[in-house]
Amino acid sequence: MMTNSFLLLWLTNAVALGVTAWLLSGVHITSLFALATAALVLGFVNAIVRPLLLMVTLPFTMLTLGLFYFVVNGAAFGLAAALVPGFSVTSFFSAVLGAFLAGLVSWLIGMVSARRRTVSDRSTIVEVHQHHDGRWGL
Repeated sequence: MMTNSFLLLWLTNAVALGVTAWLLSGVHITSLFALATAALVLGFVNAIVRPLLLMVTLPFTMLTLGLFYFVVNGAAFGLAAALVPGFSVTSFFSAVLGAFLAGLVSWLIGMVSARRRTVSDRSTIVEVHQHHDGRWGL
């Protein structure tokens, strides 16, 4: 179960990054391998580095009423781009916009897949009763 959720998250990140690179001229991915690696590295950066950045920058985030959160996300996105050959961003603004768009696409994919899981995981309740004559039926 853990492996399936990890693979689903990785695939979601990869699709979101692919859509982001397709829509934004400031985000470049050169190959499918770079896309897969970038999705993996971005997942690790978001899981490990970004929470640390959020704790360090919490006063700035509170002072700016949460707007500094976009800067932290852009920094994490830019760090992932710096770590992966074949994944690049042209400017800090592209990193911030890329992080926002990748997050939005990931959220949309999550919403669609959650709705699909909810519909497919529903169970049907069938009531079976014993009739007066001893037979069982619906």
